[in-house]
Amino acid sequence: MTYDAIIIGAGISGLYQLLTLRRLGLSVHVFESGTGVGGTWYWNRYPGARFDSESYSYGYSFSQELLDEWDWTEHFSPQPKTLEYLNVVADKFDLRRDITFNAKVTAAHWREATRDWHVTLEDGSTHDARFLITAIGPLSAPTMPTIPGVEDFKGFSCHTARFPKEPVDFRGKRVAVIGTGATGVQTIQEVAKTAGTLTVFQRTPNWTAPLHNSPISREEMAEIRKTYPDILKRCQETFSCFLHTPDPRGTFEVAPEEREAHWEKLYGSKGFGMWQGNFRDILTDRKANAAVSEFVARKIRQRVKDPKVAEKLIPTNHGFGTRRVPLETKYLEVYNQPNVRLVDIKETPIERITPAGLDTTAEKFEFDIIIYATGFDAITGSFDRIDFRGVDGLRLKDKWKGGPKTWLGVQVEGFPNMFMLMGPHTALGNIPRSIEYNVDWVTGVIRHMRENGLTRAECSPEGVAAWTEHVKSLGVGLLSNEIDSWMTGINRNVEGKNERIIARYSGSAPAYRARCDAVAEGGYREMKLG
Repeated sequence: MTYDAIIIGAGISGLYQLLTLRRLGLSVHVFESGTGVGGTWYWNRYPGARFDSESYSYGYSFSQELLDEWDWTEHFSPQPKTLEYLNVVADKFDLRRDITFNAKVTAAHWREATRDWHVTLEDGSTHDARFLITAIGPLSAPTMPTIPGVEDFKGFSCHTARFPKEPVDFRGKRVAVIGTGATGVQTIQEVAKTAGTLTVFQRTPNWTAPLHNSPISREEMAEIRKTYPDILKRCQETFSCFLHTPDPRGTFEVAPEEREAHWEKLYGSKGFGMWQGNFRDILTDRKANAAVSEFVARKIRQRVKDPKVAEKLIPTNHGFGTRRVPLETKYLEVYNQPNVRLVDIKETPIERITPAGLDTTAEKFEFDIIIYATGFDAITGSFDRIDFRGVDGLRLKDKWKGGPKTWLGVQVEGFPNMFMLMGPHTALGNIPRSIEYNVDWVTGVIRHMRENGLTRAECSPEGVAAWTEHVKSLGVGLLSNEIDSWMTGINRNVEGKNERIIARYSGSAPAYRARCDAVAEGGYREMKLG
């Protein structure tokens, strides 16, 4: 089949991009590897999965009717409710008729002679389109650990991003969770409620902060709905599109008592305030970061009864906020339960998975269930899993050896008419707010091309060099870029992902939008259009 545009992925960005291009009058088709819409919220159905952005700051803003009709039931929506919301969106705007499910894209090759993209699916079928839009997400390529014997286990096991649609019953079961990142934290605190025993295998502890979730009554939702204009305006103004933004004061510009009171207030508040609403210098000043880290360490020691376990849960290789901060609900208290055990696999590494469980260097364990909360091949991983080839057959994976190089996080030199939504070096933060802007900007480029009879859009090498250098310069002085994490391109379960790179844009969302707006206002003259 031939289309004007092909979109890869039917998550939050793919659905909205389909709608905007359809409204331009284009023939558009989405290929989605899953059996339904939802992207992140389709795949990540593990127990405890939920927002860590306030629900009412996360949903789409493009439709007033949708804002008026949809009721959020919790301040931080659980995965089933979020998936329900995205299905409502798909039905309300009749999006399914232009989506093929169970359709995994394996290759996309640019053809200069016809100025189009030749897309191949896993089943061998091929499709062509003038424009190719990737809506594949920065955290959508799950990685399993490189532990011998993973396939040998006879019980139930899966990665958190590949949980079955049917609920898994943990009652009375011997459960292992490997990993304590954001998904691990959410999974552990939920599984611990019913498991017979829960053993957590932790390589590196992560700093956490309380979520403070609560239900939203119909009356409260009615009040929230009245304030949507203010909520959305706030998200446009803040550094990362959250309701929270850094305090303009420095950590040591206030008296110790005031500093402590501020931290207590943030720690007791909903959402990302402790991370995103803290003093402006906690992620750039070592002493400031050490001070806030010690505050959170004291909280861990207060909440975990066993001092030895508490110390194992306090990170020593990175400061608070220099990695993504998981938000939790009584996660630390889980380790006070008699049926929960924490195993430090730096002290006693896992040697192999066995048919009955797993062996560490110190002990043999037997389990009924093993859950791998081992994260994702982030930022570039979802691109690496598709054979993208641009001008003269250039492979994207080769182009990005040593780290991604993009223009505005949207285009890659040598890959004409390919637009990335939430690609490397674009503003992330509160993802749907960034997605809507990203989609609208890409739609603007395509509208301009259609109106002016243009069929080829590519960024210039000078533009890529300047943007890549700008992204790198923004990372100078950030403590987070001195830390191994998915945000610096590190994944020890993926070959070649052991050296830090600047994988993400770390400037403000308003500054990013201003730069992109300037391109549009200049008639897209910075692009090579023809």
